[in-house]
Amino acid sequence: MVAPELDQSGVSHSLSLNDPLRLREVGPRHFAVRGTPTDCVIMGARHILGEKLPDLVLSGVNKGRNVAEDVVYSGTIAGALEGTILGLPSFALSQEFTIESREKPLWDTALKFGPPILRKVIGAGVPRNTVINVNFPACAPDDVAGVRVTRQGKRNLGFLKVDQRRDGRGNPYFWIGFERLTQVDVPAEGTDLWALASRYVSVTPLRLDRTDEAFSEALASTLR
Repeated sequence: MVAPELDQSGVSHSLSLNDPLRLREVGPRHFAVRGTPTDCVIMGARHILGEKLPDLVLSGVNKGRNVAEDVVYSGTIAGALEGTILGLPSFALSQEFTIESREKPLWDTALKFGPPILRKVIGAGVPRNTVINVNFPACAPDDVAGVRVTRQGKRNLGFLKVDQRRDGRGNPYFWIGFERLTQVDVPAEGTDLWALASRYVSVTPLRLDRTDEAFSEALASTLR
């Protein structure tokens, strides 16, 4: 187990190229890296294990879901992406929570459904350039409706806000934060957002290749 020393939420697929990495062994087979999730995967696969690569990469289980546009910002997703770049079967795992369960997420849900999902997906074979993004709903294991293979959703980003404050010397500083919407859009059926809202475990294959093939063909004919 190799994890960031500090909270790295929202760092996406960043690498620590201009800062040294600090590695600390916190227990048997447990290491902390003062760096990003991507740094952790590289350190684990290329340094800690030496010449032997891991059989697979499990990034998570993250506290909080990683769906819709989260896949662009998420350090958890990025850790799995780095594993895929290294040629390893890679999974991003996230446990959704509610306001009520924020302090004590229902980890038993991930614990019950995670292992059998991993075994079945690995048995089916993970394509070389694909990351498997798994999100567990914020409910007890017995209340889970099932498992669904989903596509990446899209939500209303109107909840993003910039909070301006003043420090002790009167200088302004800012927090990027979130505010609750008065009306939440109904997610499209078949998306990761819909699955969690319906109490399904969401399993979304994400491609490393982000090429928009349809537009590429249209653009090629335009630029001839």
